[in-house]
Amino acid sequence: MQRCIIKSLASKLEKAINAHRCKDLVLAGGVSANSGLRNAMTALAAKKRVNLFLPDFDLTTDNAAMIALCGYFKYVKGEFSSLNAIPYSNIKLSNH
Repeated sequence: MQRCIIKSLASKLEKAINAHRCKDLVLAGGVSANSGLRNAMTALAAKKRVNLFLPDFDLTTDNAAMIALCGYFKYVKGEFSSLNAIPYSNIKLSNH
């Protein structure tokens, strides 16, 4: 299953590289720790002659650990929301 997903991602990425004449490719976030994906992207970058930027493995985390730690601290402080709480974002979007 994993190989199928990686092949699909590589195929779609190759089409995007061709369509947009990309010169640089960046693999980041938690998914960049996947060695199969790293290998596939390395091979694709060599084939298409594009620059590939990969983070060191210790920088390939995602937000799950940070969210879990935040939740733990709120739990310890007894800060709970009701099950009827309405989620919201404090992000202010510009009109531009």
